[in-house]
Amino acid sequence: MKLLLDENLSHRLRPLLAGHEVFTVAFMRWRGLSNGALLAKAAEAGFDALITMDAGIQYEQNLSALPCSVVILEAESNALEHLKPLVPQLLQTLGSLKPQSCARVR
Repeated sequence: MKLLLDENLSHRLRPLLAGHEVFTVAFMRWRGLSNGALLAKAAEAGFDALITMDAGIQYEQNLSALPCSVVILEAESNALEHLKPLVPQLLQTLGSLKPQSCARVR
């Protein structure tokens, strides 16, 4: 699966998502884009899902018309130490993620 890490997530999460092609918003040079524009660019570039901590994205976007899937991580902070415990559940969620859907990982 081709995944995009939102700018609120560290690139150090990339190697923890083994078996997936993982890029960051910074690497793609898409910093500062609104969520709608970012999702459109991600879909255009062939990304299957955006991984973010932006819980508001589900209220800002029409979830029935998402251009690519969104996975929202819910953690105390975006520090790697708070995200690492979510990785097993994240990998499981990615394994069953439907196209153009929204999922939460707690």
